Amino acid sequence: MSKISNILLMIEYLSTGKKYSIKELSDNLEVSPRMIRVYKDEIEKAGIYIETIKGPYGGYILNQNVNVPRRFITPSNINVENKIFFNLINKAIKEKRKCVIEYFSKDKKKTSCRIICPYDLILLGNEWGVAAYCELKQEIRHFYINRIKNINLLEKYYN
Repeated sequence: MSKISNILLMIEYLSTGKKYSIKELSDNLEVSPRMIRVYKDEIEKAGIYIETIKGPYGGYILNQNVNVPRRFITPSNINVENKIFFNLINKAIKEKRKCVIEYFSKDKKKTSCRIICPYDLILLGNEWGVAAYCELKQEIRHFYINRIKNINLLEKYYN
C-alpha cells in the first residue's frame, strides 16, 4: 500500500483505543518498524498526537477522537461524476456556502430541486452522503451523493 494508505490505516488501528506495539503495527501494515516510527512522526506533524508508552509492554496509543474515512469505500463505489460532486460539496462545507442540488427520488424516477447548507460528508451504509440543512424541508437531511443529478455552489453563505 501507499504511504498515505498506511498512515490512514495506522490511525484507524490506533483510533480503537487499544495500545499497539511497534511490532504489531509493522506486522499489520507489512512495513518495517522503522517505517512505523516515520508514520508516527508524519501523523504528529498533522496535529494528531500519539502517546508513546515505553518499556517491554509499551507501544503507541491514541488518546483523542480522530475520524478517518472507512476503508470499505473504494473508488469503484464512486464514479467520476460523483467525485466532482464530492469535491464541490467539500468546497461548500469549507467555505460555508449554500448549494442548489437536483436530487433523484429513491426510485430515481423524479427529481426535486433543493437548496442545502452542507455541514459534513458522511457514510450512509457503504456510500458517501452529505448531512445538510434542507431549506425546502426546513430540517437537517442526509443526501446520497450518487442520487445528486446536478449541483451548483451559490454565492450565498450560512453560519
